Amino acid sequence: MGISVEDFAPALAGKDVDDVVILGGGLAGLFCALKLAPRPVTVISNAAIGQGASSAWAQGGIAAAVSEQDTFEKHRDDTLAAGAGICERKIVEQMTREAGDRVRDLLSYGVPFDQDLEGRLQLSREAAHSENRVVRVRGDMAGRAIMDALIAAVRRTPSIRILEGFIGESLMGEGRYVTGVLARKRGGLERMAFPAHAVVLASGGIGHLYSVTTNPGEANGHGLAMAARAGAVIADAEFVQFHPTALNVGRDPAPLATEALRGDGATLINSAGERFMTKVHDLAELAPRDIVARAIHREVTSGGGAFLDCRSAVGAAFKDRYPTVYAACVEAGIDPATQPIPVAPAEHYHMGGILTDANGRTSLDGLWAAGEVASTGAHGANRLASNSLLEAVVFAARIADDIQGLMPTPRSAYWNELDSEPGLPSQRNFDEREAITALRETMGRNVGVERDADSLRRALADIAAAEARCERISIRNMMIAGRIIAASALKRTESRGGHFRSDFPEADPAQARRSFTSLKEVDAIAKEAAAVAAGE
Repeated sequence: MGISVEDFAPALAGKDVDDVVILGGGLAGLFCALKLAPRPVTVISNAAIGQGASSAWAQGGIAAAVSEQDTFEKHRDDTLAAGAGICERKIVEQMTREAGDRVRDLLSYGVPFDQDLEGRLQLSREAAHSENRVVRVRGDMAGRAIMDALIAAVRRTPSIRILEGFIGESLMGEGRYVTGVLARKRGGLERMAFPAHAVVLASGGIGHLYSVTTNPGEANGHGLAMAARAGAVIADAEFVQFHPTALNVGRDPAPLATEALRGDGATLINSAGERFMTKVHDLAELAPRDIVARAIHREVTSGGGAFLDCRSAVGAAFKDRYPTVYAACVEAGIDPATQPIPVAPAEHYHMGGILTDANGRTSLDGLWAAGEVASTGAHGANRLASNSLLEAVVFAARIADDIQGLMPTPRSAYWNELDSEPGLPSQRNFDEREAITALRETMGRNVGVERDADSLRRALADIAAAEARCERISIRNMMIAGRIIAASALKRTESRGGHFRSDFPEADPAQARRSFTSLKEVDAIAKEAAAVAAGE
């Protein structure tokens, strides 16, 4: 590993070890932090939170099979086709299957996705997608809107601590176990150690290793290098995606002309005004990105140039439908409603990165990775359009679930101190606060508006584990009450009124009666549930 805790003993003196440290304040990092709440989390961000994140610059949106005519299987197959034969099929299936749930999460955090008057999500199509499935915000503002909503959610979550202006330099560890992050204050020489039980790298991509890129300056590959120095396995590092239609106006970073423009009918023409993609691929402008990028590159290097012609497809509506691209064009002296936009390929996304499994675990114990710094196998050799934001939220959520399952019940970052009974040890007081956190989490997650047998059994097992840590009767009463509710919900195998079982969604006339139970019966149900959960 090279860097050990002992190397920074003075910096650590008297410092508590964080539950989780997340390096990176982009979509993957913030989404993971929110999913971990109320477990205490420290998010270390290179720039002001959200400002240095490539996620905020994403224009197209997030791909998800949420329309009636679409399916995750179609999305899966499109992703596999774009990946040119090296995608991890199970990873792709998992990601596309969970896409709808992650979009609903984002809606719950306040992301204002475009919707029609009846509240249905408005969807667009991008290259190599067989259906309209890209969920957008005001045409080209999805990334910024998603980040704004998540930043607001993070700011109001007491369990999340944000440290802005710190650059991750090294991973600390013992052998193969990562024990924290060493970071330097941006613009200075001060270095700080952040020991943690779990470290999540969500530090972004490699854009600024290239002279022409659409990425912010903070996308400089530092997370990838940190992991490599620590001994992590790196995968698919040779696969770099170039966005076909960056504005060719001499700016660094290069402004992006979203693929959604081509989805809305914009065409690619050469200096003679001729469409050239019709001769290259059956899908023309909607061919996979690598094919379009290569075709544009040939036109540019031939000396004639390439242009995105939006005059007929978008025209006067350009300013309202694509305000971000419009502003970039106007700044460069181009009116995209009446003039073709000069475009060229630019480094846009790294398919390779730190090798991770389906839960975001790297080859180093105690280290997870999500977002562009990770290589999950979801993208293969060529990422499908708008799958990057999807991958970030899917695997950030999976990392949070994995950490929750592996680590002890989290302490609360915001519960008030509980009154101790005489002689109660302070450690037991601490344990009971953790138990309350565990109870409330499992009740909300597994015994909420919708339930099923598996989730209810999980709740009963979680409550039993939490109750074992309690001494005070007042706290045990809370556990018992939760156990009664969960056991009763498991017992009623139908849906009725405020009780909805997704595995029994209809009302059963035979159960149209009151239910009665006892603590003895509840304990028996809980015992049986624990046995089933344990596979006995």
